This record gives sequence, structure tokens and C-alpha cells, in this order.
Amino acid sequence: MTKRLLIVAGAAAAMLAVSGCGRVAEFAYDASRRAPPQPVGSTEAMTPQKLIEPGPQARPQRSDEVLRKSEERRSDEFDLPPT
Repeated sequence: MTKRLLIVAGAAAAMLAVSGCGRVAEFAYDASRRAPPQPVGSTEAMTPQKLIEPGPQARPQRSDEVLRKSEERRSDEFDLPPT
């Protein structure tokens, strides 16, 4: 009896887990909800598309500055010998 109950409970749990995988419709922005507050100093309101775009700190630009000529290092006054 308990073995059968475990099998039924396991099957029910599996069906419940799999039933949440299907997508019924496209995700859409709910217009009835209020938008997040506008950032201080911003001139335009935030849209859902702007909210999901990564900012410059999240994706910094790569700096590939090539060393074009040999240059002498300037002296470092903090590079002291050990005492």
C-alpha cells in the first residue's frame, strides 16, 4: 500500500513539475502596473526595453591601445629599497 502511494505521489509530483514548463503566450509588459521611478537627473522616462539594456559599467568598452614606441618609465618615488 505504501509503495503504491509513493509511486502515485511521485507521478503526481513529476506531472506538476512538467506542467510548469509550457509557455502559453508571449511575455508582455503589463500596462496596468506602475513603471519604476524615474532616476534623478534623467530627462526621459524609462521604458521596459531601456530597463533590460546593460549599462556602460555592466559592459565596458575594451581598450586595445597598442604600444607604438618605446617610452622611458617615469621615476617612481615610492619604489624604495627594503630597509
